[in-house]
Amino acid sequence: MSSTVAAPSKTAPAGGAKGQPSGDNRYKMLEATMKRHQYAADSLIEVLHTAQELFGFLEVDLLLHVAHSLRVPPSRVYGVATFYHFFSLKPKGDHTVVICMGTACYVKGASQVVAAIEALGGIKAGETTPDGRVSLMTARCIGACGIAPAVVLDGNITGKQTAGAVVDHVKGWLGNGS
Repeated sequence: MSSTVAAPSKTAPAGGAKGQPSGDNRYKMLEATMKRHQYAADSLIEVLHTAQELFGFLEVDLLLHVAHSLRVPPSRVYGVATFYHFFSLKPKGDHTVVICMGTACYVKGASQVVAAIEALGGIKAGETTPDGRVSLMTARCIGACGIAPAVVLDGNITGKQTAGAVVDHVKGWLGNGS
């Protein structure tokens, strides 16, 4: 019995660390994206973007599948997935709060907004409430310095936010607003 393993081809990569579940159409769609980009390593961000859209978040097995398919080191895939704010390694809540922590936003009170939401939800930045309703994230900068402090609520950029205004909004999501 031979222990030789053939190198993956450019057109038909093998499955990830746990293999590709053949019945899961999301993997088939991800494969189509990688094939469209000819399994090129420089398509990593586009492939991760597609994976995030399909799966909701990037779990370790999915990152390993992408690394193997694109023939890049898992450390590179993990580095890209953790560097860019868009990517999440954990399931997100039904609603998301992203607080800009850039210099202008920080100076104008972004840290107080973060603290208020952490206290309200009983979570830290980067976490989701236990009921899965709200995820709190921070961003290095969202490029909205003119309306600092800026907060992204479910994808909508809002400016000149106060801790109280954001807390009131999130209370509605949590169902304990009055």
